[in-house]
Amino acid sequence: MIKPILAGWLLAIAIFGQAQAQTLDRIVAVVEDDVILERELNNEAAAIVNKLRSNNVAIPPEYVLRKQVLERMVIDKLQRQLAARSGIQVSDETLRNSVGEIAGRNNMSVEEFKRELVSQGMDYKAFEENLRNEIIINQLRGREIGARIKVTDAEVAHYLETQSKAGTGNTQYHLGHILISVSEGASAGAIQKAKDKAEQIVADLRSGKDFKETAVSVSNDDNALKGGDLGWRGIGQIPTLFTDTVTTMAQGDVSDPIRSPSGFHIIKMLETEGSAQHIVTKTKVRHILIKTNELVDDAEAQKRLLALNERIRDGDDFATLARAHSDDKGSAINGGSLDWVAPGALVPPFEEAMNKLGINEISAPIQTQFGWHIIQVLGRQDQDNSDQFKKDRVRDEIRKRKIEEETELWLRRLRDEAYVEIEQDRL
Repeated sequence: MIKPILAGWLLAIAIFGQAQAQTLDRIVAVVEDDVILERELNNEAAAIVNKLRSNNVAIPPEYVLRKQVLERMVIDKLQRQLAARSGIQVSDETLRNSVGEIAGRNNMSVEEFKRELVSQGMDYKAFEENLRNEIIINQLRGREIGARIKVTDAEVAHYLETQSKAGTGNTQYHLGHILISVSEGASAGAIQKAKDKAEQIVADLRSGKDFKETAVSVSNDDNALKGGDLGWRGIGQIPTLFTDTVTTMAQGDVSDPIRSPSGFHIIKMLETEGSAQHIVTKTKVRHILIKTNELVDDAEAQKRLLALNERIRDGDDFATLARAHSDDKGSAINGGSLDWVAPGALVPPFEEAMNKLGINEISAPIQTQFGWHIIQVLGRQDQDNSDQFKKDRVRDEIRKRKIEEETELWLRRLRDEAYVEIEQDRL
């Protein structure tokens, strides 16, 4: 009697397991020639819920959240499909380097970083795959959008002049953003419906409804699942469409709907602050470089530099030795001088070694991608770099603003022109 009963239980468990697997593997969306499975949507939705909770953002109703997450997954898949057709790939070496950079920014070795991810319940292989996809999409956007974006000196000058007159050049804005999208070629009725929806959202927000929760629930912007947070921006980094509105807003204000080709935008002023004088420490430095090749390996390069270092300590002139021995021909003719350099102007290993030296001190041999160096610091001075810093920041902000505006239109066009079929009853 025991064996038939046990067999029946095993059969029931097997059938239940198969049914559960079939349920989890149901298709929730067809995206061109690929699909998104319910299991994938469940996993992504769970990850987003954890992020929202950790940021103290209220969780919207399940159907609303899953719809938002699925839309982001559709856009992501469309970009990866285009990248694949374009031949964009990320090598394992590039991926390892990117992981190393992320670990370094968190003051960890790669192994420590892996252990930290695992301790937080994250699958490292999944992390690598997500990072690979992110790199691929960034390369795609760089090719499709970034390469076309140019910022002229005239634009920088005009911006600085305009903002100086307006008195907003030093102000930073922390903005929230909600987009109610309108597809290209939408009917007048569809446009009016989107406008009415945007106006109702503005009224709700001004009545005290939580902005982040609303953005997660209704926004069609790429930042929706971050609560619509655009972060801190200078005026030049804010889309041109919003600048006139933003400069008149006080903290906590919610704008009226702003129309663009993408739809209707709602902006909330979360915070503002001014910016201070920008001081940098410049270093006057010179070096001698020995490159490695078929005849000179790492050990030989270090040996030569140590011998030169010894001669300098014995009284030989650094500049004379640089002219005679340095493989950096550009600086060798100037006695190895790189003149006054600002932070970030040199490769990191060189700059790190340079920053540890006292005045007139000479380093031990250090390696960079160019070869082996000895370095001598001749002086340091603080300099008010505010004007150049401001120009560089403005140029960067204008470029980012242009890229953001173009990306928004490009993604909307990519979505509108694609074949996407969503199984609404599986959300």
